Amino acid sequence: MTGGGDGLAELLRRAGLDIVGDGRNEGVLPPRAAWRPVISREAEPTVVVRGQLPLSAAELNENWHRLAQDTGVLGADGVFLVDVAGDWTGHAPRRWTRVRLTERWDLAGVLEKRPGQPEFVTLSTDGSALVAATTEADEVRLVALDRLPEHQETMARAAARESAEERAAAWAELLQGPAPAERLRDLWAHGLVRNPALPDAARAGLLGLSHHLLWRPLPKDLVEAAMAHPDWKVRSLLAEAQPNLTPEQWTRLILAERDERRRWVLALLAADRRARLTGTAYARLAADPSARIREEAARLTGLPADPLTALAADPEPSVRATACSGAWPHLPEPARTALLTDPDAKVRVQARLRHHRDHPMPRTVFDAEAFDQDAVRTCRLERDLAEHLAGHDDPRWRGRLAGNPHLEPDLVARLAEDPDESVRFAVSTRPDLTEEQRARIDIAFDPHTHRYPLAWVTALHQDPDAMRRLAASAHPLVRRSVARARHLPPDVVARLADDEDRVVQLFLAESCDDAPGDMLLRVWQWWTGSLTHPDRPHGHPNFPRRGLLHHAADPNPRMRRLALDDPESTADLVERFSRDADGEVRRRAAADPRLSPASAVRLLDDPDERVRHAASRHPRLPARVLVGLLHDPGAAETAARHPALPAPVLEHLVRLLQRSAPDQSGRGPDA
Repeated sequence: MTGGGDGLAELLRRAGLDIVGDGRNEGVLPPRAAWRPVISREAEPTVVVRGQLPLSAAELNENWHRLAQDTGVLGADGVFLVDVAGDWTGHAPRRWTRVRLTERWDLAGVLEKRPGQPEFVTLSTDGSALVAATTEADEVRLVALDRLPEHQETMARAAARESAEERAAAWAELLQGPAPAERLRDLWAHGLVRNPALPDAARAGLLGLSHHLLWRPLPKDLVEAAMAHPDWKVRSLLAEAQPNLTPEQWTRLILAERDERRRWVLALLAADRRARLTGTAYARLAADPSARIREEAARLTGLPADPLTALAADPEPSVRATACSGAWPHLPEPARTALLTDPDAKVRVQARLRHHRDHPMPRTVFDAEAFDQDAVRTCRLERDLAEHLAGHDDPRWRGRLAGNPHLEPDLVARLAEDPDESVRFAVSTRPDLTEEQRARIDIAFDPHTHRYPLAWVTALHQDPDAMRRLAASAHPLVRRSVARARHLPPDVVARLADDEDRVVQLFLAESCDDAPGDMLLRVWQWWTGSLTHPDRPHGHPNFPRRGLLHHAADPNPRMRRLALDDPESTADLVERFSRDADGEVRRRAAADPRLSPASAVRLLDDPDERVRHAASRHPRLPARVLVGLLHDPGAAETAARHPALPAPVLEHLVRLLQRSAPDQSGRGPDA
């Protein structure tokens, strides 16, 4: 068989099947769960068709058709679900294909001689029955199961029964097993670094095996181990991601690199992350033979005045241009004049930008240099230049001018009536307007457009009077920016909690510790959390926890699932919710420690991937089930994070990964 979606489509066409639908999740158990009862040791074939293909094709097709009709796999419309063993999607999750039977039906056309490998499973569209075909030697075995949900329940209850001896045997089997294949090796490593039970000494062994490790705050000894790691990728990722790097460690990390390109990469990362270094590092990098390293040195946070002013006179123009702004306050007039008249245009532009923060820029200078639109927004401008820009043909230039804090009031008023809406919007967010002036500007605010909080409002978060005034603003972005404050006066909170713009309420829920419980409950009904605030509003300290049981029968599943947060909820309710029609409710039950082991095992085969993920982390999963998950590419990473993995098992897995990892020696400088 050949991989790829086109190959699967061709194979199904040969079998006389037409693909129908868009291939979305069918709301039934995943293919791997359907295969499990087919390939288990206890599986007994319903029919065995002997003889080599194609001689047995007619008998095979007849038996499959009969079983499919008897079990209900084949619906009245001839539509069912199919999964064919084979490398169709690389490492992507397996998924069902919805097909319709045609007169060209030929099961033999979908099977090849692959002894011992399951080949073809078909499932009813409601997930209640399956018929599967496997090949072995000179025979094809057909396995038929009806009442599949009952079968899954029986299997889950059996798997959940585990004695202490069986548990110990499962761990022993894992410890004595072979090293994992490359794909599992990566998944285990990524999961183990997130396992809180893994001792730090063992965690250090995962350096170079999982990039996830370095994104987490590490203790000093692990940081030191990463700094001395032979793999350049580990050291560079440490500089890119690790939050626990001290100035002294940054210094040793950068200066230890003999390769110029690597030293430049680390200096660039330090500048981007606004890391602070030691005086030794500042001096060495500012005097580095490489111009691009000196250029990054000029961007470093905390660079002292002496090396900064030296870089402003560097022989390389790119270094002078980068150092110009930071060095400007420390430069004598002759040095400033030299930069303003520098032979390199980029250096002159940077010097002019800095000079005209304090001195108005005449139009002659503006016309002579290649300034970008940011210069119009930040520099002081002489009156004739400001008037010229206020009438510029390009609204982007007028929009930048509208944000210039030095603009005179009459030009602000002129731009507030600009024909371009984006220009008027830029004026409407100026800090020097009264709220009455702001309200008079005609803007069309799109509530769905993402906009950052206004910096000048954020700077006033500690001023209660300013917050009261701005919370009453007619401008939604001003109110949204107020709502980002961590603490607000009670009257301001009350006003924003009832704001007509629900994003104001969302920001209040995410950022303000004073947000009221009733508003948090309202936001919960339509917001599931963001990357920056994944636990809000549900994780907010004011989110209601008591009195939620009456939501247990709420038609809204987001409200229904809250019933399990109530301290008076019971294990019986957890079990009931584990069978809820809505995936989000089942996912909440799967994460509840009161869930029975049998239900946790059952939910490992849930149609919803998020439910399966939650179930795979359940603390009451049996050891033999966990061992099985560790060898399942679809669940291995999550299983490696499981809290029930004993410390000796965790340490053994790390050693196993180390022994089976590729040799990292002999890499080139850019490896």
